[in-house]
Amino acid sequence: MTPAANDIVGRLAHSPTGAQHVGNARTYLIAWLSARSQGGRLIFRMEDIDSPRVKPWAAQQALDDLRWLGLDWDEGPDCGGPYAPYIQTERLPRYSALLEELRRANAIYPCTCTRSDIESAASAPHAGHEGPIYPGTCAGRSAAEADELSGRPFCWRFRMSFGISEADSAVTFDDLLRGRETCRPAADLGDFVIAKGNGTPAYQLAVVADDHAMGVTEVVRGDDLIPSTFRQLALLRFFGWTAPRYVHLPLVVGPDGRRLAKRHGDTRIALLRERGIPPERLIGRLAHSCGLTDSPAPIAARDLMAEFDVARLNREPWVFTARDWESLAAR
Repeated sequence: MTPAANDIVGRLAHSPTGAQHVGNARTYLIAWLSARSQGGRLIFRMEDIDSPRVKPWAAQQALDDLRWLGLDWDEGPDCGGPYAPYIQTERLPRYSALLEELRRANAIYPCTCTRSDIESAASAPHAGHEGPIYPGTCAGRSAAEADELSGRPFCWRFRMSFGISEADSAVTFDDLLRGRETCRPAADLGDFVIAKGNGTPAYQLAVVADDHAMGVTEVVRGDDLIPSTFRQLALLRFFGWTAPRYVHLPLVVGPDGRRLAKRHGDTRIALLRERGIPPERLIGRLAHSCGLTDSPAPIAARDLMAEFDVARLNREPWVFTARDWESLAAR
């Protein structure tokens, strides 16, 4: 089953590695509003391939959090759909087939470098949450050489320069909120990990494969993932698949300017639910922070649909303080 060309298909992608917080809720809300305001469908997908970090309770908690917020979806692990399964660990054979296609084309190579090897070889640290750029230590290997490593641990890296001439090395895409984004992926990002040596896919491969297989046409996520978008565009180009439209939202940050996290206190959505806080209170605060309303007054998500427009969204991070949390969590 293939979606019609004019269908809008969005997705709510959850990694069950911990509790969802206010920043996650903001991204989910905008992804939901964007798809629903255009009459589109929504897919809920459980991205659980990061097995060491997955928490058994986090998947169900996320479903409960989103329902409490008033968000819904048309397909997902709880309700099924034509592109099931919607849990990544149940889709491993699909990723293995794609990895083999990459291997046959020599678009990937086995890398035996450790993290400390990369850090010591890199010429400079990378900005933000990105690690140092991979210096290409193992890039001279062919994919076939993986069979000669005699049990040495390795990962598979994608060749960012694969199929790209020096003249075409700059890649661009038009973000619906931020406008044109440009990068020279081979130089600015370097070759990236696409799978473990045993074939278990990394985030980049699994996400690209699933978005294509499920007909996703619009991806809404934080602007910290813009480097990932360029990596995913490289994979889309290799497979000959159409890229979705992208909306990269400014992050919710703490007073220190860093992405909202545990260090800024307990801002879990589940905590608001447990305290009996009306979800409209959080929705109102989130909508106001995005520039969708004139005040943070409580409002239901569905009441924001009629006038939603990506162009109205703020382009600056939202600084979330202890006072903001207190106003949300007060009974």
